[in-house]
Amino acid sequence: MAYTDNGKLRVVYGDYVLGVHGKGFDYTFSYAQGGLESIVKNGYEWLYRCPKPTFWRALTDNDRGSKFHIKSGSWMAADTFIDCQNVEIIMDGEMQKQYAPDNNVYGGDVSADEIIVKFTYKTISNPSATVLVSYTVTGNGKIRVDVEYHGVKGLPELPVFGMRFIMPTLADSYMYEGLSGETYPDRKAGAVKGVYQVSDLSLTPYLVPQDCGMHMDTDWLEVTRYTSLDNSRRDYSLQILRIEKTDELFAFSCLPYTAEEIENATHHEELPPARRTVLCVYGAVRGVGGIDSWGSDVEEAYRINAENVISYSFAIC
Repeated sequence: MAYTDNGKLRVVYGDYVLGVHGKGFDYTFSYAQGGLESIVKNGYEWLYRCPKPTFWRALTDNDRGSKFHIKSGSWMAADTFIDCQNVEIIMDGEMQKQYAPDNNVYGGDVSADEIIVKFTYKTISNPSATVLVSYTVTGNGKIRVDVEYHGVKGLPELPVFGMRFIMPTLADSYMYEGLSGETYPDRKAGAVKGVYQVSDLSLTPYLVPQDCGMHMDTDWLEVTRYTSLDNSRRDYSLQILRIEKTDELFAFSCLPYTAEEIENATHHEELPPARRTVLCVYGAVRGVGGIDSWGSDVEEAYRINAENVISYSFAIC
């Protein structure tokens, strides 16, 4: 059934995926991969991998000096591997039977005003924590993302907590409304609120590659790309994906590498070619410290207690 512009979503139930379609957008949720597998806007793909919860940022000089990685290094493994334990589909307020053959009762195409897809993850940390990620899609194509981390007693401090989006090609630039320059929770005093554009996504040229490019207290972000992995595509016009705050401001970084790729390089020439865009949207960020020549621990107010509940939300437009 072709899409009709009636303001409703067209929902397609597959054996392993759920398709959600509307005017100018097509989203695919994968039960097998445990996440949002595809965001297509006006025929343009924005995802290379399913977005997943992220817990690790590349070490800074101060992290190494204070041996933060020795205390909290288990979060790097949790960042790499995570277990999706459950998927729920709620359509217009009613729980759905998303798996075949039960979902055959819905037919080929279903109209809906709202679709909510909930993923429940367990970390491989010991003890394990639970993360709930809920995607709410409405007829205008906006996706509200609600993320909730449930910590347990005995877990070490977190470096960060957020969602990681890997895009198929390197972004051309990004624009955001927030604080100027690179900011962290304990490095905001000199920043100025405004609208800024960043055209160079390369890492800050520290002697050893490390975490950089963090932006706190953000209202919105627009990532622009013109390249595509689809060789059949003839329209190479600039495309924009927008992230907006919902209830609270968010933090983000937009780099060509994952935290693990940065962590694995001791010199910049060891980094792989910059081919992807790694956008992380954070609900919690640890400070960088640097109180006494990069050795003392971060002050208490700028640490993340992994035993607590952390929740935040944002919208993909």
